[in-house]
Amino acid sequence: MSASPRHVRLLDIHTVNQIAAGEVVERPASVVKELVENALDAGATKIEVDLVDSGRTLIRVADDGIGMSVEDAQQALQRHATSKIVSSDDLQGVRTLGFRGEALPSIASVSRLTLSTAPEDGLRSVLRVEGSEVAEPTGAAGPKGTEVRVEDLFYNTPARLKFLKSDTTELGQAMEHVSRYAIAYPHVAFQMTHNGQLAIKTTGSGEMLEAVADVWGRDMARSLAEVGTDVAGMNLRGFVSPPHVTKPTRAYQYLFVNGRPVRTRTLTAAIDQAFRDITPDKRFPLLVLLIDVDPARIDVNVSPTKSEVKFQQEGQAFDAIRISLKSALMEHGMMPNAAQIAAANEALAATRPPNPFAMGGWPMPSAPAEVLEDFRLTAPELPQSSIPNLQSPIEAPPPTPMTPTNLPFVSLLDGLRIIGQAMNTFIVAETNHGVVIVDQHVAHERILYEYLCGLKGPTAIEKQALLVPQTLHLDRRSAVLLREKLDEVVAVGFELEPFGGESYVVRAVPAAIRNKDPLRILRDMVDELVEASVTRRLVPTREQIWITSSCKMAVKAGDPLSHAEMEKLIIDLATTENPYLCPHGRPITITLSKDAMMRMFKRT
Repeated sequence: MSASPRHVRLLDIHTVNQIAAGEVVERPASVVKELVENALDAGATKIEVDLVDSGRTLIRVADDGIGMSVEDAQQALQRHATSKIVSSDDLQGVRTLGFRGEALPSIASVSRLTLSTAPEDGLRSVLRVEGSEVAEPTGAAGPKGTEVRVEDLFYNTPARLKFLKSDTTELGQAMEHVSRYAIAYPHVAFQMTHNGQLAIKTTGSGEMLEAVADVWGRDMARSLAEVGTDVAGMNLRGFVSPPHVTKPTRAYQYLFVNGRPVRTRTLTAAIDQAFRDITPDKRFPLLVLLIDVDPARIDVNVSPTKSEVKFQQEGQAFDAIRISLKSALMEHGMMPNAAQIAAANEALAATRPPNPFAMGGWPMPSAPAEVLEDFRLTAPELPQSSIPNLQSPIEAPPPTPMTPTNLPFVSLLDGLRIIGQAMNTFIVAETNHGVVIVDQHVAHERILYEYLCGLKGPTAIEKQALLVPQTLHLDRRSAVLLREKLDEVVAVGFELEPFGGESYVVRAVPAAIRNKDPLRILRDMVDELVEASVTRRLVPTREQIWITSSCKMAVKAGDPLSHAEMEKLIIDLATTENPYLCPHGRPITITLSKDAMMRMFKRT
């Protein structure tokens, strides 16, 4: 039986707009991005963003830009109506953030939208739209500029609501967009609130470093080196962190091309190349980089969300970034040379086995060798009296008697004899079954993970009170997300409480931290939670916090261990449910059996 013929027909405007909305309006943060871009294109010097329920209930964006007449406002609500371009030829020279004319009608098709605007102080034109139906305009008193209110987002497309993440994730995404524009446009005063609470506020002074400080915090801003280079017809300016100031994710790398925030593999690879060999593995520098280039040399019409650009000459863009970053580091005395590396080795040799590459220790040219630090943000050291005097890699309850019933993998200890430590990373031991090689970091990570998640009992986690409480300063985005997960962070052994603004007072830390910097560990934990919420769009679960915490607290590759510490670590490993894989799935233990070694050396 043949199918009935279907006739080709034009879609109605409402359906067309909803299809466009599927490309442009993925979530509340997409609305925030589009409306902020419109405000910037309108020449705003002040932008307010207010969210209720992470934007599900209300998104309000108001600006003091040029505003619109009632005729222009009505046109702006029509699909593909724009003041940015006239013909296809203009696409070769687009400098505005928006140009397709899709944002307002697309947003209006999936919400209840109110547009209030005026080109001068006095009477504003007010247009209300529901389901692409535009009501007759009314008037209201108001200043020059534009305000857009988006209420009940996706009310008429309930299937879209099901794909939204938690309020924490959606808020993080929106804050990410506002943060980027606030830094790239320092002459614009931004203010963002969520449920009436201030989330982001910048002065609009025009100083980019001040905007960075407003968004990321003063401590981070103070550490940055300025970038200012003209290479291959491109102007590059911004700020980059020195090698000793890094983060565990790329969340603090902001790239802009002609004022447009972008992410491309070419630019990311260039950043990695510039920092290769001077930062530890899986650590990333902080970066704000604005690239100005002839619009004819790039294609901004690559994706509906305008988050990608394509360079006419990718190789030149790669080299421009790599050269500008290296130049900035050398100009500010942050690129180590052979003499400085030698000084670092001598200084480290005086206090611990020299391993500057594994430990991440690079000398700062202005600092004497004896005060060299690992790659970490500078923070006060704990008073010695507040640091537990540990004789083993972890602090745990008194060990139980070693019997086969409480050692799930007792064979790991059968005839155990520690041979030593290889590369300050691997523990080499002999058992009755052969040679065992243990990765010390992932082994300790597995042990700590099982204590944190309660596999060792409810009283396993011990805290160490600090004689002098320390203050943890975060950027606004991180502080908001930490507030959402504070109970889970407290549950893993930290005792901290809000201390006004974006600060927290830390009064106690997990005893497992030993002599480590508790503020650094907390910052890294929060950074990974932000990364999970914003970049990977995952809700940080309690298990994720356990995994992150155990990783940050564990001994690192490159940490020298005593014979007793190595033995204790392997004994503790034998009590775990799985001594062969860490919580991330990486292997912990490799065993070379006696028979296998005999065969390898052709003794059998």
